[in-house]
Amino acid sequence: MDALVVLIPLMPLTAAMVVGIGQLFGIISGEADESTTAGIAGWAISMSCLLALALLGADLLDKNTGSYTTGHWLNSDTLDVQVNFITSGLNVRLAALFSVLLAVVIRFSTDYMHREAGYHRFFFILSLFASAMLLLVLAGNAVGTFIGWEVAGLCSYFLIAYAYDRPVAVTNATRVFVTNRIGDAGFILGAGLSYAWFDSVNWSNINAAVAQMTPGEATAIALCFAVAAFAKSAQLPFTPWLARAMEGPTPSSAVFYGAVMVHAGVYLVILLRPVFEHAPLAMAVVAIVGLITTVYGFVVGLSQTDVKSSLIFATSGQLGLMFLECGLGFWQLAGWHLCAHAAVRGYQFLTAPSLMHNVRAVCAETPQRKASAPAWLYVASLQRFWLDPMTDWALVKPVRGLAHDLSYFDDHIVDRVMGAPDPAIRAISSLAQLEEKMIGAHLDNESDEFAQGSGLAGKLTEWTAAILHWFEDRFVLRGIGKGTINYGRELGHIANRFEQSVLRPRYLVLFVFITLLVAF
Repeated sequence: MDALVVLIPLMPLTAAMVVGIGQLFGIISGEADESTTAGIAGWAISMSCLLALALLGADLLDKNTGSYTTGHWLNSDTLDVQVNFITSGLNVRLAALFSVLLAVVIRFSTDYMHREAGYHRFFFILSLFASAMLLLVLAGNAVGTFIGWEVAGLCSYFLIAYAYDRPVAVTNATRVFVTNRIGDAGFILGAGLSYAWFDSVNWSNINAAVAQMTPGEATAIALCFAVAAFAKSAQLPFTPWLARAMEGPTPSSAVFYGAVMVHAGVYLVILLRPVFEHAPLAMAVVAIVGLITTVYGFVVGLSQTDVKSSLIFATSGQLGLMFLECGLGFWQLAGWHLCAHAAVRGYQFLTAPSLMHNVRAVCAETPQRKASAPAWLYVASLQRFWLDPMTDWALVKPVRGLAHDLSYFDDHIVDRVMGAPDPAIRAISSLAQLEEKMIGAHLDNESDEFAQGSGLAGKLTEWTAAILHWFEDRFVLRGIGKGTINYGRELGHIANRFEQSVLRPRYLVLFVFITLLVAF
């Protein structure tokens, strides 16, 4: 049964390839083929779901060995990256849960996205995302998990910018993408430290090496992966990206930021439980960040006036509780909390568009209550505690200033020292000048100097251009009427025949033989 794990991420990947290739070559397009696209994506994720449930059943019956390896992907010195998967425990339970939720979202999207521009593109990205997330939770090493991690983030970017003709959607997608790259840097650094110190990137080997780790090594690895988890699961200071991600369609919001992807950070921390338990400082950081994010999500969520924003800050707060549970050592509770929250939050996001219709009567009968929070807290909540402006001031503004300074240095220092040819267009206008002379037109009354330059580089370019211009003028342009082109063609044919003769096998063997004789 362990071999089934290979097909679980492979099925939606195949669907993504079929839909993508069909759309690329015009085989699938327009409203007429919507059912075809939805059918391909739906059947693929349904099969993946059945396989995941079968694998989960085998795990519950203790039929799985716990891991499955299909071969080696990369070997270099002591680095051995295998194509291996985990077939037991939380990984299989999450794969089964996520595949069920993905199947529900794809079925929901079939009608919800009907006649939307980019219908086929949506299902292509959603199928690719399903494959990435299933690979993320089932991969047995850091490289496989990181591939799923990155592809899922890329799909997130594409679906936030689904309406790419809207500047707000594109801006938010870019900011989300850049923010998550900080977490990716932490992931890569953690995987690099694991290999540097313990010669392995397999999760089982990293966890088993805890007995050999010093507290400092365990803390360094744990903190690196904690940064990756904080960014992916929208913990402070990365929380603002989650609200920006609501620009995408409702089904993508449900599956990315309610049900599936946003839990990847919590999964990563639980996966590395032995390492975190050996690093008390990292555990404390995880608990503190989770607690602060929980309070932040609760306070900001109280002042939101639309459904999706309220849900997204509630999601952030619940994720903070999961990190708090991990930091306090309640690992099993965090795992169950993750599964329950994924199911409930996914349902809430899918029903968000119809929420006001469903609760209209209830709202009419419910008396309104005034908020009792202090005015300053209410204002801070409305402004989301100014995290975005502070980020701009601390990161974006300095980077822009550095870019401006480097551009000024390049324009006013480097260019003046090195110089540049002026004007460059003269260097490529020889044929036009000849035609001008032939027809008797004199459009350029300036001096006969071919090019002028400043600085050392400019003078060298000027002299080189003058020599090339002289050669071109004397031997090419003036020889056009004397059969130069025909001679050039004949020389080209002769050169081609010579090259074909030289490249014959017998001559190549002779050349290699002579080379070996000279070498010895």
